[in-house]
Amino acid sequence: MTAKPRPRTRMSAATRRASIEAAATDVFAERGYRGASIDEIARRSGVTPPVLYDHFASKRDLYRQLLERHFADLRRIWRENLPGEAPARERVARSVDAWFAYIEANPFAGRMLFRDTSGDPEVAALHEQVAAGSRAAVMGLFAAEPGATRLGGASNGAGLEMSWVVLRGVLQGLAIWWVDHPEVPREQVVATAMNGLWLGLERVQQGETWG
Repeated sequence: MTAKPRPRTRMSAATRRASIEAAATDVFAERGYRGASIDEIARRSGVTPPVLYDHFASKRDLYRQLLERHFADLRRIWRENLPGEAPARERVARSVDAWFAYIEANPFAGRMLFRDTSGDPEVAALHEQVAAGSRAAVMGLFAAEPGATRLGGASNGAGLEMSWVVLRGVLQGLAIWWVDHPEVPREQVVATAMNGLWLGLERVQQGETWG
C-alpha cells in the first residue's frame, strides 16, 4: 500500500505573526523602510502577502508595531534590572549586560532601532515618535538614581535629559558598532560601556562634577 502523505501542520495565528515579525525585522534592517517590500517579507516568513495583510494593515503599520515591540522589550530590561536595593554599581552593570544580551540575540532589531536608513521623512518622524515615548518611560527610572541629573550639569529637566543623551549615545553607538563586529564578546562590549558610563556616574554620585 502507498503511504498517505502526512497532512501539513497549520501554523497558529500567533506563530504566523511571530514569523512575519522576525522576517520583517531582518528585511527592514537590511534594506531600510523604503527598500523593504511586502512580497519579500511574506516570502521569508513563509506566507503570502494577503495572509500578511490579515495581521498588519500596511507596511507602515508593520514597521510601527515592530518599533513598539522592540522598544518595549528594551524598556522591560531596564524595569526588571535597574530598580532594587542592591548597590547601584551592580544594578547598572546588570542592566547594561541584559541590554546588550538583547542586542546580541536580536542584532537586526538593534540595526533597525538605532540605524535609520529609511530616507523617508515621514518614517523618520514615526521612528522618533515611538523612540520618544520609550525614552520618557525609561528616563523615569533613570531619574531615581542618585546623581543622574547632576551628570548633565544641573538637577533640573535639562540636566536629566542631557544625562540620558549621554547614556543613549554610549549604548546605541556601541550597539551599532557591535552589529558590524559580532566577533567581539559581549563581556568586552559591556565593560567598554561601563567604563564610559559608570566611572563618571560614580564620581558624580560622590559629589564631584566638572568645573
